[in-house]
Amino acid sequence: MKQAIAAVCCAGLLTMNGAALAETEITVLSFDDLDGWSEDDHAAAFDVFTSTCADLDDPDWQAVCAYATSKPDPRKFFELLFRPVLIEDGKDALFTGYFEPELNGARRPSARYRYPLYKMPPEAKGVDQWFSRRDLLEQGKLEGRGLEIAWVDDPVEKFFLQIQGSGRINLPDGSKLRVGYGGKNGHEYRSIGQELVRQGIYQPHQVSAEVIKNWVRRNPGPGEELLYHNPSYVFFREVSEVPAHLGPLGAMNRSVTTLRSIAVDPAFTPLGAPVWIEKDGRDPMRRLMIAQDTGSAIKGAQRADIFFGTGDAAGRAAGQLKDPGRMIVLLPIQRAYAMLPEGSE
Repeated sequence: MKQAIAAVCCAGLLTMNGAALAETEITVLSFDDLDGWSEDDHAAAFDVFTSTCADLDDPDWQAVCAYATSKPDPRKFFELLFRPVLIEDGKDALFTGYFEPELNGARRPSARYRYPLYKMPPEAKGVDQWFSRRDLLEQGKLEGRGLEIAWVDDPVEKFFLQIQGSGRINLPDGSKLRVGYGGKNGHEYRSIGQELVRQGIYQPHQVSAEVIKNWVRRNPGPGEELLYHNPSYVFFREVSEVPAHLGPLGAMNRSVTTLRSIAVDPAFTPLGAPVWIEKDGRDPMRRLMIAQDTGSAIKGAQRADIFFGTGDAAGRAAGQLKDPGRMIVLLPIQRAYAMLPEGSE
């Protein structure tokens, strides 16, 4: 086994995508150090990697992507051109899950479909902080302006659609309307699950998306107030260019893939990079995924959100995930060693 090379980098010396990584520990590993590496389906990961590879602009990534077009053996491709890099910022690793919700809705409002999905108002664009969720809804700031994309039948599902950032709407004629992230009001996301714990209603291990939904529906008055605890408000856009059988668009403006795409913090993990996941917990997971998305709650070097797919079953699986482990970024060889301070190789 090749000995790992480690270094603790000083504030301001190490950068990733232009962001300084202060007090970050970098360890270059070998593929022998990756638990379960030889058992994974590298071809599946290779297909997902190549779906966004052409969007990577830096010369070292372009060279890797050019070689990928020759259709090499997937496992040998990763082992030949990459090195595993463990990036740690002192925070414990955390894996959560996300999914694409499916809601019932219509293009026009009715007695059933009463809760609108809005596109972003032009005056909110480029503003650091606009009206809060409470202000927007209680004061009717969005009503009657032609900003509606569709109307859905459940305000709680609408709230969770905003948390996920994209979804599919099942229309009455059997067709589907896909919506994607269109912007936000600039307020920081605040977890309503954590607020339920703070109020003593649940213990941390009891909280999941389904638990929260059920509590809000059982307690309509306090439930509405709980939703206002999160001042962040997400706007949508219609995503008509993505076929229904493909996943929603991620941060790279390409469809994400079930259990092969993750959302990461791009300050530490380059978008488009392969990432080896060693998720522990109830259902351990060892597989190569691709960093193709971001999220407002995904912050840190060892933080990832795993995409579980579309619909209720995916939502239940994603909502239960809150596990430790570690994630290792695969970087082109020259880039991997360039992250180490001089003299540590």
